[in-house]
Amino acid sequence: MLLPIRTSIRPQRVPYTNYALIAVNVIIFLLTYAGGEETLRPFARGWMLMPAHPFLWQFITYAFLHGSFMHIFGNMFFLYIFGNNVNDRLGHIGYLCFYLAGGIFSAIGHILAASLYGSGAATAVLGASGAVAAVTGAYMVLFPQTLVTVVYWFIFIGTMDLPAIYLIIFKMIFIDNIIARSAQNVAYDAHLAGYAFGGGAMMLMLAVRLIRPDHFDLWSMLRRWNLRRQNADAVNSKMRKKIKTKEVVTPEQKKKEEKIAALRTEIAMRISQSNLSAACDAYLELKTIAPEALLPKQAQLDIANQLMTTGKWESAAEAYEKFSTHYKNYEYPEQIHLMLGVIYARYIKDSQKATKYLSEALEKLSDESQKKMCSDEIERLKN
Repeated sequence: MLLPIRTSIRPQRVPYTNYALIAVNVIIFLLTYAGGEETLRPFARGWMLMPAHPFLWQFITYAFLHGSFMHIFGNMFFLYIFGNNVNDRLGHIGYLCFYLAGGIFSAIGHILAASLYGSGAATAVLGASGAVAAVTGAYMVLFPQTLVTVVYWFIFIGTMDLPAIYLIIFKMIFIDNIIARSAQNVAYDAHLAGYAFGGGAMMLMLAVRLIRPDHFDLWSMLRRWNLRRQNADAVNSKMRKKIKTKEVVTPEQKKKEEKIAALRTEIAMRISQSNLSAACDAYLELKTIAPEALLPKQAQLDIANQLMTTGKWESAAEAYEKFSTHYKNYEYPEQIHLMLGVIYARYIKDSQKATKYLSEALEKLSDESQKKMCSDEIERLKN
């Protein structure tokens, strides 16, 4: 038995919408719960979802009803664990709309499954578990590499940390809702529809940039995997071309190319593991062998940012300049120029380059505080 109790990240803003949804669910439960065999008070029975002949309002109202204290506690507990950070990422209005949409799509999934399998069509459905599953699916996409602390009890009782993506896919989706479909009064298909909607909606929003990727979400992980695949294909293609043209390669050249390929693979692997420190070490080693080496777009930027963070100013400036020169279609070039201006002004002490980059950044920056910093730094350099 595994029960998640907390995650390794905390929201940067207070998740008021998630707290409000939990409060509303609890209040409605206290007002509508009848106890005993009837479960709900008479006035609330028409709010349950009737799969055979549903009314439109039931697609929302059913998700705010619960049939027992354990039912409401379980749903609200999981909503608290996974919903706070999703609320923080989507914003209050976006999260509210997403939560309600998750309940609606879960209901649709349950109805479609009932019509296909011919089971459960006459059973009324209630509970927020479909909407909570959508929130959990969204968490899996937005924060796949975060750690979830779970309590386990088999022979022994203890806690352990598991990556969110593995816990949610294998335990909460596959085991709990596909393999262990034993309870007759659980809407497993509504849960699966919720997970599918939550994960799919987040991937779509990340792909079209309705939500800005942050390098650690599932979309960015897949993009980095694709870049590594393309890099490997390019290396293999180059090797095949050399074989076809019978190019003579000395043992030293071959050893050098193998080392470069190995370092590129290591950099990509370390970035995918979020081990940017080790990725930077491999990058600096790569530079000593092949100074002209260029990484894929996101990898080059990640390395430059990490070098900047760790105070390797010359290497960071070189990485940023290489990125700016080769990836001219980057959507935020002013941020790169700002970083270069700061590095050259404050750490490398090259006023000419600092003024050049700060002036270029100042022309395109929209943030007033950044513009003021640029102006102040340029004035300081003049003096």
